[in-house]
Amino acid sequence: MLDNLFGKNRKGASGLPEQMRPKERMRAVEGSSMAELAAKLLIAPTALMQLAPEDALTVVSYMIPRRIATGTTFIKEGDKTDTGYMVLLLEGEVTVENIIVSRHEPVTVTVLGPGSLIGEMGLVDGKPRLASCTASTAISCAILSRAALEKLGEEDPKTAAKLMFAVSLRIAERLRETSEKLKNYSQLVQAMQQEIDHLMPT
Repeated sequence: MLDNLFGKNRKGASGLPEQMRPKERMRAVEGSSMAELAAKLLIAPTALMQLAPEDALTVVSYMIPRRIATGTTFIKEGDKTDTGYMVLLLEGEVTVENIIVSRHEPVTVTVLGPGSLIGEMGLVDGKPRLASCTASTAISCAILSRAALEKLGEEDPKTAAKLMFAVSLRIAERLRETSEKLKNYSQLVQAMQQEIDHLMPT
């Protein structure tokens, strides 16, 4: 059901979105229910709600849809080479896991559903992946590569700027959430230490 590009109007298409002309790319997504779903999910609260619907459809025209089988780990924690893309989850569930210090088995951090963005930090900085992502069910997704993002920047700098601003806001929001969790954890550790000191005075 999912082709290399969204939609069926692919006559004369060269394959990858970044290799196509802008009009050709937009024709490829025209009238595609899957492309419309991807654009809708891209501006959902779990993704990049700062984008306008027309901006989202433009971004989707640069994305490649994919199906991934159940049990496939498509992003691996610590991977330094395969980092130049982000994934928009369209259907199915993904388990996000981390290897915690002194443990051999990964710990589940969260489970993501449709409308979730995965790997956007890697798209921006190309640094090693911070977690592993495994398809809990068969999933449908849309992938934006760094090459496609660069092409978007050349052809439609305004939309590219909006996209990067939305991604930056999302990363900043997650950083704030992590900082708040660390603060709460620090307070908990301090309270536990005070309780221990009270029960076992030196």
